[in-house]
Amino acid sequence: MTYLAVPIAAKDLKSCKEHIAAACKAGAEMLELRTDFIEGLDTNKLKELIAAAKQTSLPIIVTCRDTAQGGQNNLPAPLRRQILTEAVKLGADLIDCEFANFLKEDFGQTIKKALAENKKTKLILSEHNFKEPIENLYEIYEEIYSVFPDAIAKTAYQAKHINDCFDAFDILREYGDKAIAICMGRFGIISRIIAKKLNAFLTFASIAEDQATAEGQLTIEKMKNLYRYDSINSDTELFGVIADPVEHSISPAVLNACFAAEKMNKVYLPLLVTDGQAGFDEFLDSITARVWLNFRGFSITIPHKVSALEYSQKKGEYIEPVAIQIGAVNTLVIGVNERITGFNTDYAGAMNALTEAMGTKKPLYNKIAAVIGAGGAARAIVAGLVDAGAKVTIYNRTVSKAQELAEDFKCRFAALEKIEETDAQIIVNCTSVGMYPKIDASPVPAKYLKPSMVVFDTVYNPLETLLLKQANQADAKTVMGSEMFIGQAAEQFKLFTHKDCPMDVLRKTTIKALSE
Repeated sequence: MTYLAVPIAAKDLKSCKEHIAAACKAGAEMLELRTDFIEGLDTNKLKELIAAAKQTSLPIIVTCRDTAQGGQNNLPAPLRRQILTEAVKLGADLIDCEFANFLKEDFGQTIKKALAENKKTKLILSEHNFKEPIENLYEIYEEIYSVFPDAIAKTAYQAKHINDCFDAFDILREYGDKAIAICMGRFGIISRIIAKKLNAFLTFASIAEDQATAEGQLTIEKMKNLYRYDSINSDTELFGVIADPVEHSISPAVLNACFAAEKMNKVYLPLLVTDGQAGFDEFLDSITARVWLNFRGFSITIPHKVSALEYSQKKGEYIEPVAIQIGAVNTLVIGVNERITGFNTDYAGAMNALTEAMGTKKPLYNKIAAVIGAGGAARAIVAGLVDAGAKVTIYNRTVSKAQELAEDFKCRFAALEKIEETDAQIIVNCTSVGMYPKIDASPVPAKYLKPSMVVFDTVYNPLETLLLKQANQADAKTVMGSEMFIGQAAEQFKLFTHKDCPMDVLRKTTIKALSE
């Protein structure tokens, strides 16, 4: 069992007791009493705090952290040693001592003596680095076990790249429930979730975002409700969205809700991958080299769609022809023998959204379409429109980019300001104009919108952009960007699971996530 431990870190006992109650209500499986946060800490306060925690019947860790490794209030070594030994006497289930301090004879011998007198208390020996990854990770674990074989060895270090997490995963695979291995910071978030799959002794979650005791620590609510913590086991299949940035992606909420609805043993993660093609390649190489992680597929978004295409071309088994035509891959699936296949579901998502809005069997053939923008989204839209037989003109502020895209798909191009001359029946915005927070902008002046038009905005935050509001006022048909997201997500779900997506769950969760 991997415990979901919640740190109790407050300045006074009253607040600590309130946090204990909140942690229990939220579903904590273990409590870590961070006594170094308590102002005026002494053994009487420790006794009262442990008594309050014991009323919950949850296992208790007592920690009195050294400032050098993240502790608060700059407590002197004799007091920290006293607090830990007294915690053993008071029946704490575990105490956490920095390995560096345990090696000091006066500190370590005192703790060993207390543990020998109360064999029910276990010892966590920990090593922290809040600036960078810890080098020679295996050597640290082996040294800890050689010094105190019954210890639970813990490391927590700052990940500078998502690829720094793999050493921690290797440790957990090797030592399982005798180890805790956490990567801090935004790059290390996945290590906190995957810990349960790899049978770590524990992972941490906070009661609330403002009560986290380390950077990247998720709330217990997110762990349980967003990332399906309670359902994770060693057989769980992993998926995720590869992006930079990734923090605001709604894909984890949407795909995890769909997995839950279908009772699938799958979890979808946010994967912050930086450093362009090199960082992307190293990440995928690290994944495919570790079959036991059981990653089975990825959604790919900005700025990695071209990187995914290039990776698929170099090391993949198959790439969907339309993805090659578009020049971008937004979905990777890992199959038998870790062979990778690449797809582009933006194409299908966009075309399905358009055709449903137009409501006829062959709605796009011979229609005059204006596509605004010449980036990745535009490539997928243009490919779909051209394949369907539409007459496409690409409008872009940088005309040379519009020309380049037009040449690839044998269609027309023009400067953005020429949009006022369009007689288009379909207008598609593929730029970020109108996206939050600059919601008062539109790529098309309202006076050029007509009732005969279908106006499609690929921006989905906000749900109704200024362009769509003005198109509605002009009595034009409108297609929200959320429809394209829903369409492509449904296609990805099918590629990931080989089953149809629960569309009602997908739509409801998408709209809810975007509204928030």
